[in-house]
Amino acid sequence: MDKKSIFVFLTKQKSIIMLKDKVLKALNDQINAEMHSAYLYLSMSAYFEDKGLNGFANWMKVQYQEELSHAIKFFDYINERGGRVMLAPIEGVPTEFDGIIDVYEKTLEHEQKVTGLINEIMNIAVECSDHATQSFLKWFVDEQVEEEANVTELLDNLKLINGQGNGVFMLNRELKSRVFVDETKAE
Repeated sequence: MDKKSIFVFLTKQKSIIMLKDKVLKALNDQINAEMHSAYLYLSMSAYFEDKGLNGFANWMKVQYQEELSHAIKFFDYINERGGRVMLAPIEGVPTEFDGIIDVYEKTLEHEQKVTGLINEIMNIAVECSDHATQSFLKWFVDEQVEEEANVTELLDNLKLINGQGNGVFMLNRELKSRVFVDETKAE
């Protein structure tokens, strides 16, 4: 095959797998949302470190790492489908909170927002008949169910102890043992 034939072949291959503009924009926006989530959780980790709650800080650092891995999963998918990743500035995040319960209430609210974003991308993929992106997003739909459940359980436990006393000490110690496992690579 000569160079011109190879170029034509590759151009046709790329056009076959190219993402539709609406899907591509939503996926790029989600990279930004995942990076924002990571930044938010790192800020929450810093807050806990400042309060001497290293276990809670560790839990948030693991969340930070998970969100970065999610961003990379979207990044790689866009590239695999022949799209172009377009990174945008990350919005600032809060640095002060009104205690442990406030942090986890904000975490749950944030995870619910991310669930809505993932669901909206799925709606766009369905609208565009993009079955590959729907298949890709299934992992994130399932992940968000798990994320919300984990935060809800922790928040419920914190509310039981009113975010104070020996219960916080015990939870802090328990949360020190959480380690990051890149679930995006488990497939």
